[in-house]
Amino acid sequence: MLFKDIAIIDESLDYKEHQWVGILGDAIDYIGAEEPADAARYGEVYDGSGKMLMSAFYNAHSHAPMTLLRGYAENLPLQAWLEQKCWPFEGKMTGEDNYWATLLAGAEMLRYGVVSFSDMYYHTPARAKAVDEIGMKANLCTSPIAFEPKPIQEYDVFSEMEDGVANVDGMAGGRIKFEGCIHAEYTNNDVTAKSVFDWAKANNARMHVHVSETESEVAGCRERHDGMSPVQWLESLGAFDVPAIAAHCVWVDDDDIAILAKHGVTVAHNPASNMKLSSGFAPVAKMIDAGVNVALGTDGMASNNNHDMFQDMYLMALLPKGSQLDPTLITPKQALNAATRAGALAQGREDCGLLKEGFKADLCVLDVSGTSWCPVNDMLTNVVYAGHGSDVVLTMCDGEVVYRDGSWPKIDIERVKSEVVERTKRIQAELA
Repeated sequence: MLFKDIAIIDESLDYKEHQWVGILGDAIDYIGAEEPADAARYGEVYDGSGKMLMSAFYNAHSHAPMTLLRGYAENLPLQAWLEQKCWPFEGKMTGEDNYWATLLAGAEMLRYGVVSFSDMYYHTPARAKAVDEIGMKANLCTSPIAFEPKPIQEYDVFSEMEDGVANVDGMAGGRIKFEGCIHAEYTNNDVTAKSVFDWAKANNARMHVHVSETESEVAGCRERHDGMSPVQWLESLGAFDVPAIAAHCVWVDDDDIAILAKHGVTVAHNPASNMKLSSGFAPVAKMIDAGVNVALGTDGMASNNNHDMFQDMYLMALLPKGSQLDPTLITPKQALNAATRAGALAQGREDCGLLKEGFKADLCVLDVSGTSWCPVNDMLTNVVYAGHGSDVVLTMCDGEVVYRDGSWPKIDIERVKSEVVERTKRIQAELA
């Protein structure tokens, strides 16, 4: 495809008008102010009038199959939300349920310009199948909840972890990766957790874990582990000896932030979920200032309830200003970086997340002709504070168009929606 005379957000996250961008295979081949001399080699010409091209988004923390729980567990504190609603529902979900729910999540993400997501859940082969079919990228992990102090190798979930390394990692031409994971400190123990971290190191796998989401979680950890915070506990057992995503990090102190920065840990910031569950406001400005790679996540649909990353960018930029009474905190460029390049790096995708020659063609096109985009005093400010997922008109993953003008070329969206509705009804009936 050749994008003709289109506005862009370039590799420095600066706005430029009247650009030409050529895609060959899975990569960005040309960016320039002039039409390339060999324009015909790019195939279809896409008219950029009233449009803007930018890097697609990378969702750094999700639970994709929880689309089945959208609107199901509402107005509850976190532990009641988990124990009374989410866990019983999830216990009824089959591999087929996870497959259809992940297809719906993927379709929603593509609609909003997301091409890749870091997903913590179960039934990994079913999720991987859905990701492959819809044409996305994903970093998948299986989430052990382990209270008995025994090695992970003695739990049934270990077979899924081994299968993930052997058969899921590297699927779809490398678009799918498999990672190590524990759910959190409060749902695991020292013996099991350390065995998972050792397994990750032995298999050269990344890590994904919930960290310091609530104040009570941190207080409980300090009681259980001689005053250590969850961040300190994880470091002590080797969780950060491999590249890691620490989801939430709402209740981290200066010592914790220093540890995260020291080990190059990515913090997956989930502002919508953190507010909905009354967890608090993560100190993202302080973490960015300390050199922590802060990326954005939507979390699951029982605690957001949508995959619109524009919403999370807006909240990331807005909340620190209000909660800390400082209007200078978090620039539009920092919020946009969190949704794009920082998320790609969190997933180990070094050649993704920027509109740059030689990088993967993971892109989205926005219709910027609407009233909310006028005038353009500063386009990045418009993207973060005035943009919506509904402005996305095309999403491209590895050079392939996977969403365009209301259609998904690789899936039957009406069948997907119907399957999800019926499966949700079945599970609710089983729980009644």
